[in-house]
Amino acid sequence: MKKYLLFLLLLLPVKFLCNHAFAQVKPRFYSEIKAFKKLDSLNPPAKNGILFFGSSSLRKWTDLEKTFAAYQAINRGFGGSTLTDAIYYVNDLVDPYQPRQIVIYSGENDIADGSTTEVVVDRFEKLFTLIRQKLPDVPIAFISIKPSPSRAKFQSVIIETNKQIKKYLRHQHKTDFIDVYKLMLGKKKQLRPELYEGDMLHMKPPGYAIWTKAIQPYLIKK
Repeated sequence: MKKYLLFLLLLLPVKFLCNHAFAQVKPRFYSEIKAFKKLDSLNPPAKNGILFFGSSSLRKWTDLEKTFAAYQAINRGFGGSTLTDAIYYVNDLVDPYQPRQIVIYSGENDIADGSTTEVVVDRFEKLFTLIRQKLPDVPIAFISIKPSPSRAKFQSVIIETNKQIKKYLRHQHKTDFIDVYKLMLGKKKQLRPELYEGDMLHMKPPGYAIWTKAIQPYLIKK
């Protein structure tokens, strides 16, 4: 009996350390989502705006809210996020804003991580369904996955994924598919490195100018 009690006493510090270590493990992009919440508490965005969320192509669009100020745009792009991350944080990204419209850019990083078209489309459908359960009548627009030169080897998957998401949205009410892919190719359908930063992934102002022109006609005025 004494040996058993001694064993338990020795085990307690180990259990405490394990629990403490587990508590220190935060989900991906936890800090960025927490920063959004802090920002909202200090300067709450107006309700009924247009919510943009997704991966770093939105996060690095630093003047998005200024560009679409007339539409009360809210930029909540975060990290190098995937659709899985968007699904995980959907409550944090959507619930606080009560948007009149949602614009999504996500899926490119999923493909770069090795996901197939089927997997990416399935994730998008899950995200779409979660949003629809909360906001059944809010219009949702998806920005097509762009043709980044650094991800040239994935272009066939990107093209097919865009095609399948467009097909899916065609059967959903109050949706739009915003095709920036074709607009970012050259006259001979070649990739255009001049639209991108040195990493050949994130865009320079001319790339965002193309996006602005493509997106604006789909935005809903208040």
